Amino acid sequence: MIIGQRFFDKKGPYIMGILNVTPDSFSDGGNYTDIDKALMHTKNMLDEGADIIDVGGESTRPGHTKISVQEEIERTCFVIEAIKENYNVPVSIDTYKHEVAKAALMAGADLVNDIWGLTYDDMMAETISGHNASVCLMHNRKNAVYDNLMYDVVSDLNNMIEIAKKAGISEDRIMLDPGIGFAKTTEENLIVMNNLERIVEMGYPVLLGTSRKSMIGNTLNLPVEEREEGTIATSVIGLMKGCTFFRVHDVKANYRALKMTNHIINSISNQ
Repeated sequence: MIIGQRFFDKKGPYIMGILNVTPDSFSDGGNYTDIDKALMHTKNMLDEGADIIDVGGESTRPGHTKISVQEEIERTCFVIEAIKENYNVPVSIDTYKHEVAKAALMAGADLVNDIWGLTYDDMMAETISGHNASVCLMHNRKNAVYDNLMYDVVSDLNNMIEIAKKAGISEDRIMLDPGIGFAKTTEENLIVMNNLERIVEMGYPVLLGTSRKSMIGNTLNLPVEEREEGTIATSVIGLMKGCTFFRVHDVKANYRALKMTNHIINSISNQ
């Protein structure tokens, strides 16, 4: 897969470090709204093993407060420009609004991480294609009722892929995200986790984003600040099932766990 000037193979693993420049994100809201703090956190994540920096300007946690397009642009674009000026790293913009995506891509972003997989905003696919950018299509739906969970998730993702292709986004610029924590109950999230290979089999790199999410909190009965071990467990399982990218807050711990897991997997496959 191509993101910016870098090629990523399907094997990975690659870390997408989370940089929320929001005051209300569920686990780190308000920590990196200052440009200097955002750049320092970016440097720390890169030093710890991050391959991509994912910049988000609007919280997407349950019950979040929606903000205007202009405010989201103001929160994210200066940060993206600063990252690009200081570090040679692919940057993704976490948004579902084409106006924000356009401004972020013009500021230097390389990938649009869309939690609605191009289905929220009719102009999003065209915007991404027009900038020859990459896209992450995350599973989500307004009607969270399933006849057959995994069949429906795969079907929804296939529809998103078709939207991307029709807009002219090339296959080597598409990754998929199973949408853990979106339009799914805790039990449904666990089922998707246990069947990630079904999404990997679709033939695109898969991004797993479970970091500190309620699936972990509800399963282990733990608050946000104590979900690191649970996140690592999901990352390891994701890699063993074929996921390529891992979107996390705690870069160092996940990097080390994934590196160890990857060595074990490769030692088995080379016998």
